[in-house]
Order: sequence, then structure tokens, then C-alpha cells
Amino acid sequence: MARLAWVTSRARHSWLTSQAQQCWLNTRRHYHPNGDPPRILITGSLGQLGTGLAKLLRGKYGTQNVIMSDIVKPTKDIVNSGPYVFADILDFKCLQEIVVTYRIDWLVHFSALLSAIGEQNVPLAIRVNIEGLHNVMELSKQYNLRVFVPSTIGAFGPDSPRNPTPNLTIQRPRTIYGVSKVHAELLGEYYHHRFGLDFRCLRFPGVISADTMPGGGTTDYAVQVFHDAIEGREFECYLRPTTRLPMMYIDDCLRSLWEMLVAPEEKLKRRTYNVTAMSFSPEEIVSAVRKHFPDLKATYKPDSRQNIADTWPEIFDDNEARWDWGWQHHYDLEAMCEIMFTLLQQQQQMESVSGR
Repeated sequence: MARLAWVTSRARHSWLTSQAQQCWLNTRRHYHPNGDPPRILITGSLGQLGTGLAKLLRGKYGTQNVIMSDIVKPTKDIVNSGPYVFADILDFKCLQEIVVTYRIDWLVHFSALLSAIGEQNVPLAIRVNIEGLHNVMELSKQYNLRVFVPSTIGAFGPDSPRNPTPNLTIQRPRTIYGVSKVHAELLGEYYHHRFGLDFRCLRFPGVISADTMPGGGTTDYAVQVFHDAIEGREFECYLRPTTRLPMMYIDDCLRSLWEMLVAPEEKLKRRTYNVTAMSFSPEEIVSAVRKHFPDLKATYKPDSRQNIADTWPEIFDDNEARWDWGWQHHYDLEAMCEIMFTLLQQQQQMESVSGR
């Protein structure tokens, strides 16, 4: 079982009980006056966070009230799990039709090109990350939606303080992904103050999950190391062994998103908050993984992603989220390793039984 590093089991149970009651009350406040739950659209829902968030929200608000969308052909499992529609965020009319047809109340906007991929195709990143955002913001204003747009540690740059990186500081990122996220943060604040739009945003660190394969992002080494260890391969890291970055297990990430979505308006002193759980370097996670797989071999061959990591925070200061709306993480490095290996070994066994 995953160890909770921040509290004893009895205190944790008491805290979780009170938090669950508070979250239930906060959630009910955002139901319709007739008692209907909110209807939620998730763009880019087939990415790392979308499927997990859809499952979480469907458990809370009902399967038919959470609509997944993307431009990718879904698997049979996705189609069978609940409503799924094609949505091109560059097509305003397409998005508008979905919002009207499905009577959307909340919009979670995940569609984006990530850091390393965005650097390989800057014009496309500008279209998807900026023009697509403009459509989402204008549509949310027009139909009075609550809109959540994730941001990132990549929204900071070499001029930002790195240890710790506070909630409000100079940013000036040097990737198109980071630039687009700073643009999203500022545009959301503007729409909130100018038009009253209920815009909400969290800056996420690297997110670690057993459900998706690493996709080449700057923090994806922290997912790859688990796969390499469990499959008996040598782990080759594209960052220096001492490169420290903020990280978060996916369950904490998705829970923080939902808690931000339902947080009472009066508790939000900002529209954008840092959230995190831990910080570690490649050599530290390798050491933690070796407690489970002592024979893991690791080599370090920094590539262009090292230049990106060198401009990002080492330690993320998320005290404002903890003070304002009660954010708390559950998983530290040790607990994350335990649950990652448990889940990956279960997947491996299921694939072995099915003959894949």
C-alpha cells in the first residue's frame, strides 16, 4: 500500500472525512437550482489527463454529464465508457454546436501541443495552443461557462527564481508551449476581470501515470524509468542526473483539478495557482526505483530537453493553493514508486494472460 508521507493514518482519516464533507458541500453548491449536476466538456480528452479526469468526474456527476472530445479516433473502450464527440478546437462553430447541443456548463480545455513537441513545430503550436484557446475563451464568455485551462512549470523561464518558484513572479519562458501558457493565464485573468468569466487555472509540474506511455516530454523520463525497470531494460536518461524538477502523481493531479473546479468563488484569491507534490532528480528516482529493482542500470545522455529543464523550477511553491482552498498532496516519491510498480505489474500480468 502507498504510504502517505504527510500525516498519520488516524489524522489522515479525520482530515479526509472533513475534506470529503466539505467537497460534497462545495460540489452541491454548483449544481443547477433544479438539482441537476453540471454538464462538462473535456477537450483533448485522449491525452494523459483527459481519460482519468473523465472517469473521476463521471463518478461524481454521472456518465452522461461528462462529454469527452478530441480529434483522435477513440478506442472501443472509450466509446463504451460514455459520451464521446469529435471536436476541433480551431473550429469555433464545431465547439459552439457541442456546447449548445449538450448544454455544457463547465469546459476543461486540455487540447495543446506539449513542450518538446511544440518546439519541433512552432507554427502548429501557435495555432493549437493560442488560436484554439481564443475560441474556447470566447465561447465560454458567450455561454457563461466555467472554464479550466491547465498551465505548467514550463510557464516559467530562466529569469524566474527556481528554488523556490513562487505563485507570482517574473515568468518569460523560452518555449512556445510556455509562452502559450502564460498567454492563457493572462487572457483568463483579463476575461475574468473584464467580463466576469469564471476562469480557473492550475500550474502543474511533471505528471506521472501508469496509464499512458511516455511521449517524449521533458519530464517523461520519470515515467520511462518505471517501464524500463519492470521490463529489464537499461534506463537512458536525457537529463543530467542532478536535474531537479517538481513532480506529481496523477491521482493527486486530477484531485487538485477537481478541487479547484468546485472551490467556492470567495476562496479564490487568484485565478491561477501553483500545485505540486514533490521534487526530485533523475538520480534520486533511480535510487528509489532500485529499492524495487536493484539491478536497474542507468546512463545519462543529456539532449535538447536539458536546455528546457534548466529554465524550469526546481522547487514549486504551492503554499497559496494550500492556504486558500486547502490543497494537500497524498503521494511522495516512495509512495508513488509503490503504486506505479503495483499498477504496471498488474498491467503486465493482464497482457501476459491475454497473449498480447
